Amino acid sequence: MANYPTPHINVEPKDFAPSVLMPGDPLRAKFIAENFLENARLVNNVRGIQGYTGTWHGSPVSVMASGMGMPSIGIYSWELFNIFGVEAIFRVGSAGSLQPNVKVRDIVLAQSASTNSAYGNQFRLPGTYAPTGDFDLLCKALEEAKKLGATVHVGNVLSSDTFYSDDPDQSARFAAMNVLCVEMECAALYMNAAKAGKKALGILTISDEIFTGVATTAEERQTSFTQMMEAALNTAIRI
Repeated sequence: MANYPTPHINVEPKDFAPSVLMPGDPLRAKFIAENFLENARLVNNVRGIQGYTGTWHGSPVSVMASGMGMPSIGIYSWELFNIFGVEAIFRVGSAGSLQPNVKVRDIVLAQSASTNSAYGNQFRLPGTYAPTGDFDLLCKALEEAKKLGATVHVGNVLSSDTFYSDDPDQSARFAAMNVLCVEMECAALYMNAAKAGKKALGILTISDEIFTGVATTAEERQTSFTQMMEAALNTAIRI
C-alpha cells in the first residue's frame, strides 16, 4: 500500500473497517453514523468530507462521504482501496428514475453502470469497458432489501458526468435502452474496484422521476432513505 495520510484522508488504515458506505453528502454520512452505528467516532474531516467508524450489530463498519461526481468518488475510492486496505465500498445515494415502473423511494441495485464519462480512458483499453458491481454483494443486498419490504429493481444505471446537460434528449435515449435511473458515481467506483481487485456496489434510492417531475426534498434525501442505509449496512457486515 502507498503512504498515508493522503491530501484527502488524514487517518491510518486501522481507522477504517473492511466495508465503507459512501454517500455523496457529508451530512448523510453524519446521519448514518449518528443514527445507525454504535460507538461511532469521526476519523476524517479533511475538506469537510466526514468519515466515521463504528459498529453495526457488533461488526465494524465505516461511512464516509464521496462528494459529487466521478472525479470525486474516483479519488476517495482509489485511496480507500489502494492505500487504506478497504475491501468493499457501497455507494449509497440518490438517483433519478428513467423508467415508469421505477418510483420515488424505490431502491435500485446497480448491476452495471453505463456512463457518458471519459473516466475509463485512463486504463487504455480497446473498445468499451462495462463497469459492473460485485455479484456476491448484489445477491446479498437484494436479499437484505427484500427482508426490509423495499421495492427493489436490479439492472443498468447511468453514471452521468453532467447534472445540467446541454443534450436535452440524453435521458430519453438511455431510457430507451432500459437503463433504470441516472446518478453520478457508480461507474468510476466500479472501475476502481475492478482495477484494485476489490468489491463495490451501488445501492440507490430514487429521489425523483425524470419524466414526471415527482421529487423528494433535499432534507428527505439526507435523512429519510433509511431502507437503503439499512440494507447496505446489513450487506456490509456479510462480506
